[in-house]
Amino acid sequence: MQPLHLIDAIGPFFRGHDVRTINWSKIPWQNVPKTRDAESDAWWAQVRTDLTKFADQAAAWGFNAVSFDDVTHLADHPWLEAELRERIALYREEFARCFAIFTERGLQVHLTMDVMTVTPELRRRMSESKREVNDYLAELLDGFFSSFPQVAGIIVRIGEADGKGVHDEFRSELVIRKPAQARRLLLDLLPVCEKHARRLIFRTWTVGAYRIGDLMWHRGTFTSVFEGLQSKALVISMKYGESDFFRYLPLNSNFFRTDVAKIVELQTRREYEGCGEYPSFTGWEYERYAHELKHAKNVVGCMVWCQTGGWVPFRRIALIDPEAIWIDLNTFVTLRIMKDGMPVEEAVRAFVKERALGDAEALIELLRYSDEVIHELLYVQEFAQQKLFFRRVRIPPLLQVYWGNIFINHSVKKLLRYFVREPEAALHSAARCMSRLEQMITLAPRAGVPVADLQYMHDTFHLLALAREYCFTEFTPEMETRLREAKRAYKAKYPKRGLRARYRIKMGFKPFWVQRRYLGWAVELFMRRRRGYRIIDRLLILHVLSMIYRVIALRKPHWIPGFAKESAMGVDVVFR
Repeated sequence: MQPLHLIDAIGPFFRGHDVRTINWSKIPWQNVPKTRDAESDAWWAQVRTDLTKFADQAAAWGFNAVSFDDVTHLADHPWLEAELRERIALYREEFARCFAIFTERGLQVHLTMDVMTVTPELRRRMSESKREVNDYLAELLDGFFSSFPQVAGIIVRIGEADGKGVHDEFRSELVIRKPAQARRLLLDLLPVCEKHARRLIFRTWTVGAYRIGDLMWHRGTFTSVFEGLQSKALVISMKYGESDFFRYLPLNSNFFRTDVAKIVELQTRREYEGCGEYPSFTGWEYERYAHELKHAKNVVGCMVWCQTGGWVPFRRIALIDPEAIWIDLNTFVTLRIMKDGMPVEEAVRAFVKERALGDAEALIELLRYSDEVIHELLYVQEFAQQKLFFRRVRIPPLLQVYWGNIFINHSVKKLLRYFVREPEAALHSAARCMSRLEQMITLAPRAGVPVADLQYMHDTFHLLALAREYCFTEFTPEMETRLREAKRAYKAKYPKRGLRARYRIKMGFKPFWVQRRYLGWAVELFMRRRRGYRIIDRLLILHVLSMIYRVIALRKPHWIPGFAKESAMGVDVVFR
């Protein structure tokens, strides 16, 4: 199979999306013009200008494919609402012009697709006719491929659906619940792709819902879905680890199973690490994965997410905005590593030369310090190194920072105090990292990179260092005063949105009601330190706990934090 080096190209569609927290999971379709007029023509013209700049850069660097959202908004069907079909006709015309920008530069176009996405009318018609999902999708794709010969393939997601931040007539929902259903879906859709000579990229990413929820890491589930499938159209797409785009994760062992062609998903706009507001360099991390992947089965390339992902206020657009230098650096170096096998330092020097920055050696030194600071201050190293599973998901190694939020409260403190047995080492690490940040600010002018970004990183991580002190020392009123003053100063210095938008600091010092020993019992009962399921997981955690959660959500909804209920799909999805 021809090597595939794919990059997401949805950034331009977020221009003018002026909300405090942006849902970067897919194009905000509610902002895409619904009618034809002078204002909408100007909007589309700007999108094409941005896409042209993006395509020129991506092609020059060596990518050969791009991803767009999505099949649903471009595939017409008589069961859809009449007004919606008129809008789809407009989208089809405009997106065809967008696709041409990429195909003219040798970049293959792929469209994302959630299984399954419905509208109220479509849901009603399918229910009345008792139409099977797979049958409907096969028909839809057959017509879609005929209408868009310039589309090289689709990217199918079955393990996550639209979150709380998606406001559109189309809403995706989880309908694939068992491994056998996922395999049946492939067996039904692959003949359509083969008929039209298109690629079907099947993502194993899941958020832990239903029996299929462990597809990304469980060898038995993975094998039962893919073993023995033989189709030149099929490519399996996997994130590099057993969780989302975090550090401290081993390479996903499923890359070494089955002979089906695979690509690795790598994120260069790190949604949990500042989204390009400051240097969160991935070069050495991805170089290690690349070396291991040389021994994997039939890995044919990579999918680089340079814009997609996260619910954050940050809004730098990769390969287009000059301010997106840290995303661009990650993206350039990632491709050089994955496509050319280039050493990290050599790739950084090539980027410095292309962008006419400053002293490459100063930048390399700055990035080494940044790598250290990310690993040891953004993450709490001792906690991050622990392998923990809850139900069908691996617990993220990043506890105190989630998307654009920093949590400083007693519950987080109690959890960290339970898992971290050497608090003094964590405190020393934080102090050393703050010193590294001072050195990075000094290096920035020599490296030719924005000093303001490094100052922003320093100010943000200063809050993390104070939070570290709060977590691992005895609490005093003076500590609370320092934290609140630091939060006020941070809010005064940085805006809610725009360039260098600030994190939300969610602070509270009310004692967490669960005593330490009971917390320990709960952790040992509900979490496990190995991948395989325990007997108690199969008897209690996977089934009975779901029913208990539903009762709590119904009768005691205030027990569930608002952030957990409202972000992404909501925490309840983990209990399905």
